[in-house]
Amino acid sequence: MTAQYETDAAISDRLDALAADAQGDSVSLNWVLGQLHERAFGLFLLILALPCCIPFLYGIPQVVALPLMFVSTQILFGRQVPWLPGKLGDRTVTTSGLHSLARRAGPWLRRIEAVSRPRLGALTRPPLDRIIGIALVVFSASILVPLPGTNTVPGIAVVVIAMGLLQRDGVLVVIGTVIGTAWISTLVLAGATLASLIKTWLGL
Repeated sequence: MTAQYETDAAISDRLDALAADAQGDSVSLNWVLGQLHERAFGLFLLILALPCCIPFLYGIPQVVALPLMFVSTQILFGRQVPWLPGKLGDRTVTTSGLHSLARRAGPWLRRIEAVSRPRLGALTRPPLDRIIGIALVVFSASILVPLPGTNTVPGIAVVVIAMGLLQRDGVLVVIGTVIGTAWISTLVLAGATLASLIKTWLGL
């Protein structure tokens, strides 16, 4: 049975099935989206964000960062089904990369699944999920910052939020939002401190 129809499978199992169904050397993001069924937003966010937070997995994060921000924007505006425009949807990821992603992320996803349960569900449904959409857009934008290692923490934040949306677990959503907000605050503080130092060195 393909990933598209395993609607009752655990999230980690569905990621394994998605990798197993991938044919050829690479697949497009539109293909990935087409394999998803119910709760497509949460699953697609998860799949896009996972490569951004797994260390030493190169190539895929650069492909998925902009689509991740685009999908997050759709949550903000209340869209019910995610979609990608032509150029973003045509971006490809290697099949081997998907297998590596499923293998490396699986144990961590199973740990999250073991402790999550439906709670504070209002945070995972309209209209409050649009507030979460704002946070997702900001975190996704920070992944695009062209500095070494800047995608790991916001990637983790998006993954935790996505798992919260999938598991109807508002506590996970809050945890992910706190992680991402702390990261953004650190970036802003570091940027302000660096700018102040530069001004001091230049005598401005």
